[in-house]
Amino acid sequence: MVYRYATERADHSALASGNVLRSAPGFPGFPVRLASELFQRGLAHVPQDRVRMWDPCCGSGYLVTVLGLLHRDRVVHARATDVDPDAVALAARNLALLTADGLAERQEELRRSALDFGRAEFVGRAETAGALAAGLASMGGDLPHETGVADVFTLSEPVEADLVVTDVPYGDLTHWRGEAPGDDPMAALLASLGRVLPPHAVVVVTARTRRVVLPPGVRALERVKVGNRAAVLVRARDVAP
Repeated sequence: MVYRYATERADHSALASGNVLRSAPGFPGFPVRLASELFQRGLAHVPQDRVRMWDPCCGSGYLVTVLGLLHRDRVVHARATDVDPDAVALAARNLALLTADGLAERQEELRRSALDFGRAEFVGRAETAGALAAGLASMGGDLPHETGVADVFTLSEPVEADLVVTDVPYGDLTHWRGEAPGDDPMAALLASLGRVLPPHAVVVVTARTRRVVLPPGVRALERVKVGNRAAVLVRARDVAP
């Protein structure tokens, strides 16, 4: 893939999982440059310049938090849901980093850890949290957000989101859970999202596979392949049941 938007190989170590953003075993991160590229590709297909963003398979909330910190000026609201209550609890702590208070609390926590454990790297992490807070403030300040427990396959209430960006389970560290009908969880995922999203919304789905297979008759807005990951961009109205 040729990067169209995230063209520079910037240093994204500040956003590494486990640095300032919280991590836990079984909750993988996601390449930051690729996340930014996919977000911006999706944004190009949305009619407005600023979007309400949603990750319906959020895990630790890493992906949506990273995108909120990178693109605060293009996001007006962030939503993260998952079927796993433990994942959502961790996601809520990460999405709190989309606020000045949340980053200040994390900075103080890292400073205490530096004193308690005598580890200099925590001092650097605390300074990184401060730098992230300054960046967030420069792009618009606190980002309104919400988290919740939801089975992506049984969604029924409308979700006011313009752009979905999600990395689906791929079978080693993460697995599908919930009430997926039939043998094709990807088709079930897309149909469920199409049922609750506004017709104009764009869905960006990534998976560790050679190609994300779409339901018969559904045409992709774009397809992307990077290393062992593939992504597809589709319009919500095109995958609605």
